Formats: sequence, C-alpha cells, structure tokens
Amino acid sequence: MSTQARRRYRRLLGIVSGIAAAGLVVGACSSGGGSSSPSSSATAQSGGTATFALGAGVVPDWIFPFIDSAHSSISNRNQFEYLMYRPLYFFGQNGEPVINDSLSLAYPPVYSNGNQTVTIKLKSYRWSNGEAVTAQDVEFWLNMLAAEKQNWAYYVPGGLPDNLTGYKVTSPTTIVLTLKSAFSPEWFTDNELSQITPLPMAWDKTSATASGSCATTVSSCAAVYQYLYSQAKQVSTYTTSPIWQVVDGPWHLASYQTTGYSVFKPNPKYSGPIKPKLSEFVEEPFTTESAELNVLRSGQLSVGYLPATDIGQKQIIASSGYSLAVWLDAGINYFPYNFNNPTAGPIFKQLYVRQAIQHLINQPQYISSIFQGYASPTYGPVPVEPANPYIDAYEKANPYPFSVSSAHQLLASHGWTVRPNGVTTCTSPGTGASNCGAGVAAGAKLEFNLLYASGVTSVQQEMEAMKSTFSQVGIDLNLSSAPFDQVISSSVPCQPTQAACSWQLDNWGGGWSYSMDHFPNGDLIFGTGAGDNFGSYTSTTADSLIAQSDHVPGTIDTDENYLAANLPAIFMPKADYQLTEIQSKLHGVTPQEPTFNITPEEWYFTK
Repeated sequence: MSTQARRRYRRLLGIVSGIAAAGLVVGACSSGGGSSSPSSSATAQSGGTATFALGAGVVPDWIFPFIDSAHSSISNRNQFEYLMYRPLYFFGQNGEPVINDSLSLAYPPVYSNGNQTVTIKLKSYRWSNGEAVTAQDVEFWLNMLAAEKQNWAYYVPGGLPDNLTGYKVTSPTTIVLTLKSAFSPEWFTDNELSQITPLPMAWDKTSATASGSCATTVSSCAAVYQYLYSQAKQVSTYTTSPIWQVVDGPWHLASYQTTGYSVFKPNPKYSGPIKPKLSEFVEEPFTTESAELNVLRSGQLSVGYLPATDIGQKQIIASSGYSLAVWLDAGINYFPYNFNNPTAGPIFKQLYVRQAIQHLINQPQYISSIFQGYASPTYGPVPVEPANPYIDAYEKANPYPFSVSSAHQLLASHGWTVRPNGVTTCTSPGTGASNCGAGVAAGAKLEFNLLYASGVTSVQQEMEAMKSTFSQVGIDLNLSSAPFDQVISSSVPCQPTQAACSWQLDNWGGGWSYSMDHFPNGDLIFGTGAGDNFGSYTSTTADSLIAQSDHVPGTIDTDENYLAANLPAIFMPKADYQLTEIQSKLHGVTPQEPTFNITPEEWYFTK
C-alpha cells in the first residue's frame, strides 16, 4: 500500500487556482510557504466577511467526509469538508506539511509492541449538537471503511483497513489499533491515521427516522453508508438537512448554491483553540480565470489569485490594495493513460510508446513561456520542487528530456510507420523486439482522445502545444474540454467492458497533491487497485517496491526511480499552486499551508 509518510498530493487539488492552473503545485521560482500578510499595528477587529476565490471551474460538491474517487478533491476535502468536520490529525503548520498538534482532535499516537499497537487518545471536543467527540466516533469511521473500502477514494490494497487485525474502544476517549505487522510510525501516522475523520453518532442512521449500528457493527454499515451517500448527493439540501449541520469544526454551512458559492458562519460550539473572528467566510466560484481576475481588479475579493498568464498585472493589483503571496505545494503534475481502454489501452501498455510520448513533453518551454517561470518540472512520483529529502539524482536529471527525434526513433524501431503531420500506423504487429507489441493490431493508429479541464488558459495552452508537437511524429490528439468536475468524474478506474471506460487521456489540470499522505512513493495513484489509480496502471515490480518503502527506511529511491523510468502517466510541469492576492486589511492568511488546508478562523480584518 502506501509508504511511510504519505504526503499526498491530491488530484484535485482542485485544479488549483491561479497559477496552479495546469499543475497543482509548487513552483521553481517560488520560495517557502509564501510571504506573510501585510504587517500592521492596527487592532484586530471582530466580524466582517472574507471572500475566498475558488479555482477556475472548481465547484465544491461533496459534503460527506467519507469521500469516493469521483468527488475526491482539494476543493471538496481540504477547503470545504475540513472547515466543518475536522480530521483526527490536522496537517499543516507554519507552512510545513507536518501535523498541527494544536488543531488535531487527538493527542499524538503512541506506538508500542514493536510498532504493532497504536493507542489514540482524543482531546475534549464536542459536536455542535452537544455530544462529545469520542473514540466511538473513530470506530464509526473505521467500521465504515471496513465495510465500504472500495468506495473510499484513498483505499489501497494492503493499507487501511487491510493492515489492521483489529481495533477496540477502551474508554470514551481511547481507541487501540492492532496492526498485522510493524510499520514505520511516521508512515502509519502520516499516511494512514491522516485519513480518519470521526463521524458523529447522529449520522448512524439508515433513514431519516431509523437508527443504524455502524458505529459498533461492521455488518450494519452498508445501509448506513447508502443512506448518507444518498443524502450527500442531494447538494441542494446541504444547508437544510439536519445531518450536515452536526459539525465539530469551526464553521457550519449557512448557505450553498449548486454553482459552488458557499457561505460559512462560525460554529458557536467549536471546541478548538482558535475561535473564528470573522462573522462570515465565503467561497466564491468562477468559471474562468479571466472572470476571477475581473472581480479581483475591482477589489471585491478578500483572497483571490493572479493567473500566471496575467503576471504582468502584478503591480496593478498591488495598487488596488493587495499583497501577493506564492502558495506552494509539494506535489506533482501528471495526467493518466487509461490502460484499460479497449482501443488505446493496448498501445499505452507499451513502454516505448510512453517513452516516446514523454520525450514530446517540452517541460522547460512550458515553464518559461506558459507559466512565466512560476512552475517546476515533474519527472516522477517525487516533487522536484521545493527541495525535499526524497528527490534523487536520477529523477531530478529527467530520464526523458524533450526530443522529437528520440520519439520518432522509438516508434519507427517498434513496427510503426511514422507519418509526420499525418497518423502513424502499426505496420509490423507482433511481440518481437521490433514489433508493435502485445495486443496492438496491424493498422492500429496513434490517434487518441484527450479531454482537458476548461476555463484555465495555461491548461489550454499546454494541450494545444502538445497537439502541435505530437503531430511531428504522427500522433494525432483529438482535443476537447469540459468543466473540471466533469473531467475528474470521467477519469476513474474502469474495466474494458464498461461504458465508463471510453475515456483515453484525461487531464484535470492539477495532478496530485500529497496533502493527506505525506510520503511521495506514489502508492495511492500508481499502486495496483488503488482508489486513485485513475488509469488502472499496474506493475508487480512497482507494487513490490512501494510495499518495501512502507516498511524499510531509506528504500524510496528504488521505487521512485522505477516509476520515473516506467512512466505510469504523462508527467507535466507543476505550476505553483497559486499566486495569492490578499487584501491589505486582512491578516492571518499566511503562511499558506502546502497541505492546502485553510484556516479562516485565524483570519481577521483591521481598520
């Protein structure tokens, strides 16, 4: 399953806003966790409404904190659900992707019995209905996972719950987990315990009037899950359903529109150490970056973003009373091949084809011309930027530098008749060293459908540049675009016989962020059967190396280098997550966390 400190980068990251457009994350020209909010000696004021711009095309549309792959995103999890329902362990402190002990619901876990027993003790938190947040709420979530792991977006075979022999509530505030084998405490805490969000007893229902028993009995969870899932699909009832008004976070949802426009008000019964000073926190959606920029120019946003393609307007925005802070993320950018597509899948399974395609991705040019330098390359599962202890020399050196001639040679030497500005065709089928490869029929063509997220200029520019370059070796890309949510709903694991397997290449524009798991070994996105392995990539070698890095310290390089060489996806430049623009009178926004968690309860206005 995963490895030791899952710093995961979630795909969704939501297409990131602003710069993040095409990538999701950390940038080459960026530093640290961004600059601080403007300093001021003025007194903090209570009240006021802070407006937060969502990324172009991003719509928070899932409230149930047991999230499936179709709804898994930064915008749904880190910047929507976590405001209302706090995870057991909250990550992100002072711009570092580490546990924030003060904002976590539990004390640091205690490992014993040779790292096969984990004891979790909860702090004194309460739900907004007055009930305590207890160890039973943690068992509720674990039972749900045991029953519905295939519906959990971050499930990886061998990980939670598979790596547990059991768990037991020993007191109202304590739950003990027993592991099947010894795991690194850092890995298990950051990659496994980081996934848990306690569920309130008020949700243990099979209908509006019938109680369930999922909190104590795994076999009873299916009916409870189906009820809660059905309620979560009814987005128009998010503010009227009594279910979703039971919260333990600092905010509750007061108003919601299906466009994604969300108004949060303080939870008066929040038990955490930082109570909201704002009277309202508003998340405002935009269909395009230009639409957001227009509102930003008018001064109507408290926290907005400057698109990378409009970096020339930095001084104009500053003159309107904003301060710029670069938001970094230790993530990667990529988009998946659908290895199970009945037409394109057999072609994608040929390593030489993937090598040829990667040679056609001109990352340096994209970074300089499209992102104006506010981006960094992606060469494998470990981020190149910012500096981190996991990136090694092999991956950092770029195994597949841009080279049209190398791509041409790879295809021509494997049975393809290359037709520049036409369509390259397999003319030598078979499984020999100079043939097209297993499953590739004579006459097969290198023409693929590529769906990408609309509304973000940099994503569109990258796709158009790719189409032009690919045509030089006869690879024809049929480009189409759709809103971000449609793209991520399309790009899900599937079987060749399923209608949902018609997609071939999908680019949601944001790659992956290690915002829940903090050890970048690629387990959740490239492990066989992983819930977020969108393209159904499978490799017994990769699985073995991933598993090894879970247990044996210092072995991530082997796993990292194999995935960088084997190309489980198309690696793309990773844009800085966002060029955040903050109103001068608003404070507490920075440092921005590389986990993408936001804490507007810390924000306040000054006069």
